Amino acid sequence: MNLKYGLSPLAVILTMLGWFVLIFGVSLLASRGVRNSGDFFNGGRKAPWWVVAIAMIGAPMSGVTYVSVPGMVGTDGAAMSYMQMVAGFLVGYIIIAFVLIPVFYRKNMVSIYQYLEDRFGSAPHKTGAWFFFISKLLGASVRLFVVCITLQLMVFGPLGLPFIVNALVCMVIVLAYTFRGGMKSVLWTDTLKTVCMTVTIVLTIVLIAKDLGLDASGTVETIKGSGMSRIFFFDDPNHPRFFWKQFLSGVFTVIAMTGLDQDLMQRTLSSRNASESRKNMIIGGVMQVPVVFMFWECCSTPTLRSVAYRRAAI
Repeated sequence: MNLKYGLSPLAVILTMLGWFVLIFGVSLLASRGVRNSGDFFNGGRKAPWWVVAIAMIGAPMSGVTYVSVPGMVGTDGAAMSYMQMVAGFLVGYIIIAFVLIPVFYRKNMVSIYQYLEDRFGSAPHKTGAWFFFISKLLGASVRLFVVCITLQLMVFGPLGLPFIVNALVCMVIVLAYTFRGGMKSVLWTDTLKTVCMTVTIVLTIVLIAKDLGLDASGTVETIKGSGMSRIFFFDDPNHPRFFWKQFLSGVFTVIAMTGLDQDLMQRTLSSRNASESRKNMIIGGVMQVPVVFMFWECCSTPTLRSVAYRRAAI
């Protein structure tokens, strides 16, 4: 490992310990208001809308984002076309805000799959819930595995510790702070994660530009001059990256993966009322666009990408 572009195992451990102390402190503060199952599962529906909006930006992202984005840009010269889907995401969030959220609040639901039982009976309710459990289990397993691989390379491997210790430590910490404060802990830690991820991607762009001897205007010109920075594709309707294909797939993807997903909608349903829930959904969707754009754009030229690879590989 080239330590010019990384941290020593001790530095990583100290950083992790600081983060864990912080999230445990948050969970302890959040748990003070947890008196019943309603407080645990939806925060008593007292969460400020702006907290939920910020938390919703970081909730779908993880360490996989940092590892996968440079790799996707490296293997796909038109990866920035993903922003066409992001534009569709925003429309999907608006549909969720004005179609699904009023229904969930009107029926005072804790689990969105309760709607299936009210409309179709017990069997569809249980089927939908089990599909949720299975999909989330598989997705969370992949995200945890990627993070553990990174920690194994940076910390546990150099210290001679086996991978199983790495995985157990991560799982115990996540379970501890979640059970301690429930949805309130999840919301505030997601908010902290969003802030940290946004700050780190800005710092990554600054450091990459600095390594290349580029100022702000030079970085913008370098990205604009790259063929990898193209976003919109209107020329060939048969091409997989044709705008309307990407845009419409983004609309339906976010409806399915956010509006019909208990994990993410549970955060939104912790708002005080349907009006605030709509507000956090729409504003969170708008704020997500520049954050996602920064993740993709910082890796969109061959030169910036080469440095990004070294940072992502540590």
